[in-house]
Amino acid sequence: MAWRGKPVFIDHRTPEEIKAAEGVDVSSLRDPQADLARVKKPEWLVIIGVCTHLGCIPLGQKAGDDRGPYGGWFCPCHGSIYDTSGRIRQGPAPLNLVVPPYEFTGDTMIKIG
Repeated sequence: MAWRGKPVFIDHRTPEEIKAAEGVDVSSLRDPQADLARVKKPEWLVIIGVCTHLGCIPLGQKAGDDRGPYGGWFCPCHGSIYDTSGRIRQGPAPLNLVVPPYEFTGDTMIKIG
């Protein structure tokens, strides 16, 4: 899926991924954002799949992709590592993966933009 020419990652998170995302000390983050500020329903994470370092597309959407030590996304180009909330945890990226404006129009239907 794409929005404004950029890939959108929609991740159906497991209870373990949600717990990991919610359990992070926000003050330890480079771009501090609580998980609850990044989701409308905890089990669904909607983010723009573009690394905030130089615009690469991180790995983590396909089965078998390297998701990095935080279980989120990994940008192999320069080593940025994101957690299960799409927040930058290691590497050169300055900001978290962007959450686009979106709303749920049904239990599993999402309108982006």
